[in-house]
Amino acid sequence: MRVIVVDRFGGPEVLRVKTVRDPHPGPGQVVVEVKVAGVLSLDTVIRRGEGGDRFPVSPPYVPGAGAAGQVTEIGAGVDPSWCGQWVLADVDGGYAEQVLAAPDQLIRIPPGAGLREAMALLHDGTTALAVFERVQVHRGETVLVQPAGGGLGILLVQLAHGAGARVIGAARGAEKLEKVRGLGADVVIDYSEPGWTDQAGPVDVAFDGVGGELGRAAAGLVVPGGRYSNYGFAGGAPVPAAEVARRGVTAYGLEQLGEYAAGRRARAERVLRMAARGAVRPVVGQTFPLSRAADAHRALENRTATGKTLLVV
Repeated sequence: MRVIVVDRFGGPEVLRVKTVRDPHPGPGQVVVEVKVAGVLSLDTVIRRGEGGDRFPVSPPYVPGAGAAGQVTEIGAGVDPSWCGQWVLADVDGGYAEQVLAAPDQLIRIPPGAGLREAMALLHDGTTALAVFERVQVHRGETVLVQPAGGGLGILLVQLAHGAGARVIGAARGAEKLEKVRGLGADVVIDYSEPGWTDQAGPVDVAFDGVGGELGRAAAGLVVPGGRYSNYGFAGGAPVPAAEVARRGVTAYGLEQLGEYAAGRRARAERVLRMAARGAVRPVVGQTFPLSRAADAHRALENRTATGKTLLVV
């Protein structure tokens, strides 16, 4: 089978296709034939060698967290009913044509749900639910989401809109902003334009998946007594929670993500049900063949991607 490997840290060009032996399930394992794999901004951070202590990965490795496909083989001790099921596999090394997983890493995809939409919700949907519930957005509050045009940000915009908040979506480019407006943002702002923070004004809550200078700017907009949630650092170093807290703002840093891992399966099942009834709608903005994983990473790093980016196997 083919996989994507990273033999050394660096730019997107270090992602290369490699042929390896097909996996065979051991006791308590299944083989999932992958049809779709998710691409995260975190994948690009780790590939550059910037994961640090939070995400300690060393080459060589197969990138990717999660895949969607069909169970084709089962090992000893596995319930035979898994065979043939269409599932999300919550495993590392998703940039591959097949992955090994344990049954407790599998989530059945509900009838009528598309593979691509389900894959778009495995990580972005569960993380969006977790960070949103931690912050506890209230009706009438003003909420800033950046980047509002990414796979996770688009879901946060919808959740905040559904909670009755006034939503400000910050992203780059007219196409992204138009998409965000259509999903419930009351105000859209291009954060690549000078003076964007003046347009945003004070906010009660800021969700920040960028970090760096943009993250610091977003944190500075939160009023004393408000909440700042940092769930990513695609654009630079995370804003230290202590720095934000000195202004009387409750800060939730990247450490919150580790706390959510234990409940991810339950959240994934819940967000799939929410999507089925139309409470949230994932946006798959672009897909790439597995062999073009490098192009998928470039799209994320260049901020040209809208919504979720997927690899199609």
